[in-house]
Amino acid sequence: MNDITLSSNLKALQGVGPSKGLSTPGETKGTDGPSFADTLAQSLDKVNTLQKEADVAIQDFVTGDTRNIHETMLAVGKADIAFRLTMQVRNKMVEAYQEVMRMQV
Repeated sequence: MNDITLSSNLKALQGVGPSKGLSTPGETKGTDGPSFADTLAQSLDKVNTLQKEADVAIQDFVTGDTRNIHETMLAVGKADIAFRLTMQVRNKMVEAYQEVMRMQV
């Protein structure tokens, strides 16, 4: 790389920094949305609701209150998929935590 190219690249880099609208590392922009904990709690509540609905559908089918096995199987399938997804999210979160803990400071 010649001196002219190097000096022009250095001049271009001098303008980059917090003065160009970038936030400083400790500064965060507030959002009015729900926190991660709230979102996680809502998701777990939805999964729990699906599990309860599946249990009710199974009980209704077993006791003879309903003869529609199709709706029962749909409720069980929804609950199963939601639970499996929750387990995969949990596994990924544990893996991410373990990866952060393995990082050297």
